[in-house]
Amino acid sequence: MKALYAARVDHQNPLSCLEFGDRPEPEPAAGWTTLQLVAASLNHHDIWSLRGVGLSTDRVPMILGCDAVGRDVAGDLFLVHPVIHRPPAPSVLSERVQGTFAEQLSVPTENLIALPAGLSAEHAACLPTAWLTAYRMLFTRAQLTAGQTVLVQGASGGLATALIMLAKNAGVRVWVTGRTAESRAFATTLGADDVFPVGTRLPELVDAVMDSVGAVTWQHSLKCLKPGGIMVVSGGTSGYDVNINIAVVFARQLRIEGSSMGTVDELQALATLCATEKISPPIEAILPLSEGRGGFAAMHDGTARGKIVFVP
Repeated sequence: MKALYAARVDHQNPLSCLEFGDRPEPEPAAGWTTLQLVAASLNHHDIWSLRGVGLSTDRVPMILGCDAVGRDVAGDLFLVHPVIHRPPAPSVLSERVQGTFAEQLSVPTENLIALPAGLSAEHAACLPTAWLTAYRMLFTRAQLTAGQTVLVQGASGGLATALIMLAKNAGVRVWVTGRTAESRAFATTLGADDVFPVGTRLPELVDAVMDSVGAVTWQHSLKCLKPGGIMVVSGGTSGYDVNINIAVVFARQLRIEGSSMGTVDELQALATLCATEKISPPIEAILPLSEGRGGFAAMHDGTARGKIVFVP
């Protein structure tokens, strides 16, 4: 079968490790389901895999891809949850188990969610990583409700897009920071109520901050919170080493919670929400697997404003 895969890893030149070609078809196994690929979406995780982060040299060649919708032998469509809870340890598809950028994929049967009516395969394939992370941050961790205000640090990327659109749909007031005028304008088109340069003093304090930027925004995120507010952290694209002003934390009784991905039940709830509320993740391009290098290049260069979807 044809697939997009990491032939090797290289931290400095990741795209040089990406290959498109023949890979072995998955072998049937008890408790696993083989699907024919319908649509799969690209994530930054796939770039990091090519750099060797989470993917060691002894596990290549490895088919990349975490997110997908596939069709079983009966013709039914399923959304795939990307986290494999099997020994020796939980891992994401394409780390220890072959990923989704292939004509066929095999996943544990408990990872499958029937595709809700009203949600296209291409849009559903965008949900399991970035959108599931956003859903858990907003509604499981921060438990935001209509009328509250959230600050999203960093206007570009799939996670910020999901945070803005999901929070706005829930009636939450959404403020966003961005490094460039272009990224702030894009946030506005997604529904952000107001946008600010990174580090700007806000008009008022907020109920919650969603932060995946890390070192650059950490202190600003804490200062922007109301007493009793919550900062939800899901990454650190600008660095992980930060200094915490402990006085601000205990004086304002702030909460800092980590968040990563989400459960199968949360993905089911997210997919149902998107189908019911007609929420469609923005798609930059739909490409055949054979043209996958162009999609990887757009993500690597930061030129993509929506999700990149691969089809067979």
